[in-house]
This record gives sequence, C-alpha cells and structure tokens, in this order.
Amino acid sequence: MNVTYLRGALLAAVACVLVGASFTANSVLGDYPYAGGQALRYGLAGLLLLPLLRRGNEPPPAAVLRTLSGRQWGRLALLAAVGMVGFNLAVLAAEQSAEPAVPGVFVGCAPILVAVLVPLLDGRRPTRAVLYASALVAAGAFTVQGWGRTDAAGILCSVGALAGEVGFAVIAVPVLRPLGPKLLSATVCGLAAAESAALGLLLDGGGFLRVPSPGEAAALLWQAAVVTVVGFVCWYMGMQRIGAERATLFSGLIPVSAALTAPLVGTGSYGAAQAAGSCLVALGVAAGSGVLRRRGSLRATGSATGVEDHPRDEGRVVVHRHVAAAGQPDQPGAGQDVLRPDSLAAQEQPVATAPRDGHR
Repeated sequence: MNVTYLRGALLAAVACVLVGASFTANSVLGDYPYAGGQALRYGLAGLLLLPLLRRGNEPPPAAVLRTLSGRQWGRLALLAAVGMVGFNLAVLAAEQSAEPAVPGVFVGCAPILVAVLVPLLDGRRPTRAVLYASALVAAGAFTVQGWGRTDAAGILCSVGALAGEVGFAVIAVPVLRPLGPKLLSATVCGLAAAESAALGLLLDGGGFLRVPSPGEAAALLWQAAVVTVVGFVCWYMGMQRIGAERATLFSGLIPVSAALTAPLVGTGSYGAAQAAGSCLVALGVAAGSGVLRRRGSLRATGSATGVEDHPRDEGRVVVHRHVAAAGQPDQPGAGQDVLRPDSLAAQEQPVATAPRDGHR
C-alpha cells in the first residue's frame, strides 16, 4: 500500500472515530434547541477554519469562490442541507420514536450505496471488492448496534439519515477538486449555519437561540472545534486521496467508536456482540480500503481528486525527478540518443468539442 493511500485511510478513520465519539456530546444537548445548536456549531466551526485557508502560495479563498458556477454553489448548498443539517435533523427525529440503534443501523448501510452510486455517476462499474467489503462493514455495524424499538416514523426518519450520510460523500465529489478539503469544509459550514438559522427562525421564531449552560457550551465547543473542524477536514482529505467509495467504508467505525465511548458516560456497555461487530467492521474496512494489499497493487477509483505521492502535492506542484535544472543542458546517459526535434503534426487528432467537466 503506497503512502498516499495509507494517509488517506488514516485521515478517514480519524474523522469517523471523532464523529462516533461525538454521540456522547449529543446526549448533553438534548434540551437545547436543535436549529440554534446547529447554527452555533457550524458558525463557530466556519470561523475556526478561516485562519487555515490561506497558506503558502495558494490563491486567496475569495478568488477561488468567485470562480464557482451557479450549479456548483447549488451543489454546496445541497451538501450543507442534506449531508449536515438534514442528516442531524433526521437522526434527532428518528430518536423521538425509535431507539438510537435503528438510525445507526440504517446509516451503517451507507458504504453499500456509495460503493454503487459513485462509480455509476462517474461512468464506471462498481468495484466488486469494495461492494463485498461494504456489505461486511454494514453487517458489522448491525452487530455492534443491534436492532431496537421503532415504528413507521422512526424507520422513515432513519432512511432520511441514511440519505444524508450518503449525500455527505456523493454530493461533495465534484466540488472537492476546485475547493480542496479546507475551503470546502469552511464553505459548507457557513452555508449550514445560515440554513440552520433560517430553519430555527421558521420553527421556533426568536427563541431558537439561548445562552447554553456550561455543559452545553462544552458540548457545542467539542462538536465545532473537534468533530467539525478536525473531522471534516480529515474526512475530505481522506476522500481526496482514496476516493469516496473507500473512504465511506470507514463510516463503519462510527458505531464502533460510539460503543467504545458510551460506557464512559454511562449510556451503554461494550460486550461480546460489540467486540464481534467491531472485528467485522475492521475486516471489511481493511479489505475494501486496500490496507491489506501490497504497495502498487491498488488502482485509482476515479471518484475523487488524485494526489501524487510527494510532499509538494497539496501545493499543486508536480516534481519531475532526474530532469536537468532550468538553463542547464540535458546530457544523454549510456544507451540514450541525443534529443532531436519531433514533428507532432502526424500525431495530432482533432476533437469535436472543447472538453467539459466530466470528460477524462
């Protein structure tokens, strides 16, 4: 397994572990207005991300955002509405009439849908190995959480949570390349904060915000600074390196992390079923993400931006080794001929139209 895939796998794993651990913080925010809490969380996260946006020779974020089309802005707004605000609202609504395990089981099926949808949208066939690994991860997530009490409304809302989890990966794929992980995270956090505030005004009027208690403030700060800032950036950096299909496999670590941290706050236990499910998730993630394969045996998924395995990759600089420096003649080595001009006219092939998004 090459360094790029290893880094991507570790980043995706860290992001999902943080999300799973955040479920303990959700139990503290049960009495805080939903929309107001989301507006505070994403608004604070967006502010914390601002100092991280301008680094080195990268173009100013405002200049990059001005190059986005109306369709791309619509995709970003949809990503914030479905994958962030909608996902959290669906989970909260599901838990009103169902035990928390029910939406967790549905969300655990996200790797299967992503493994099918992303390749189809990209004009490729789903990878058989990733599909098998996704089924293994879903089975492990079910084993960890089990199945709880529910009704029709709980199942419907759980399906909405599944749609939000899938959308968080699938909708982001086309805008990850032009924005990058940090700017993408900051932009969708700002949009999600605005959408949450609008939803709060619509549902609760001026009472959608109130001063949080010390415990609620600590939980909101944890969700904003750790789960959102660190988690989102790690998630999209991981997805950028290994693709959406393989990155979503790591979402199986969310229930495992939640099960491991639940005993710390007295909201659950970790027993033989949780241990068995954790092993299934680990096996599926390892098999599908490629961590068990040898270096050089992985093929690019094509579902996200490719990243060269070099320290200067994130600066969009490709370093060609064994090339003479600027202004220096290239000396041919043993068995090499001196470079001569080559006519390219015979090799040119006209194209019918200019290349567009989606063309390879």
